[in-house]
Amino acid sequence: MTNNNPLKLPNRNPEVMKGVYKRFTQVFVQLLILAGILFLASGRLDWGMAWVYLFVYVAAITMNAFLLIRKNPELIAERAEMKAGAKGWDKVLASLYVTTSSLVLLLVCGLDMRFGWSSQIPAALELIALVFGVLGFSFANWAMMTNAFFSGLVRIQSERGHTVVSDGPYRFVRHPGYTGWTVFSIATPIMLGSWWALIVTGLATLLLVIRTALEDRTLRNELDGYKDYAERVRYRLLPGVW
Repeated sequence: MTNNNPLKLPNRNPEVMKGVYKRFTQVFVQLLILAGILFLASGRLDWGMAWVYLFVYVAAITMNAFLLIRKNPELIAERAEMKAGAKGWDKVLASLYVTTSSLVLLLVCGLDMRFGWSSQIPAALELIALVFGVLGFSFANWAMMTNAFFSGLVRIQSERGHTVVSDGPYRFVRHPGYTGWTVFSIATPIMLGSWWALIVTGLATLLLVIRTALEDRTLRNELDGYKDYAERVRYRLLPGVW
């Protein structure tokens, strides 16, 4: 019998759904932390672009969750845990990247708003950055929708039948999720009116490039079929560059 109600979820493995609820809780807490950093650091609640930033963030993760909960709830549960087999170096790099690209970045943006370190960024440029930020986040979400093995940490997911994914955005670059997050990270300081925060974005991008190189090497060495895929899709993050 066909389920014609798009809001009614089919029966799921209780352990999987436990992981899903845990991940939702993690994301909700993360959102509260990001909002707190923005408004406490800036000392104001009437910061329009900060609210726009949070709206984009919430809209993107809500759409992501709505689609994944129906298509691949196992991936949501996977991202809620630090699974065995995750590479030690990635635990360090992932933590540094998340801290830099979100917590530190928004802290600098908020302090810049409070103390006026940066010269005024034109509203038109902030809006252009907003568009690129939405596109970057959407590109990363597309990668997650396409790749059933889009784990939060680098590991070969043998228990989930890990295979190479080569369709969707993976036709253009080998790590499209990282490409999308980089675009969003670069757009964020401009969207929030802080030239100084671009320094933080630069550091976050460097960390992500290092992580990408190490992850790509791991996949070449440990994932069947990845070497052939890398021959077909030459670029890791940016077509024509690297």
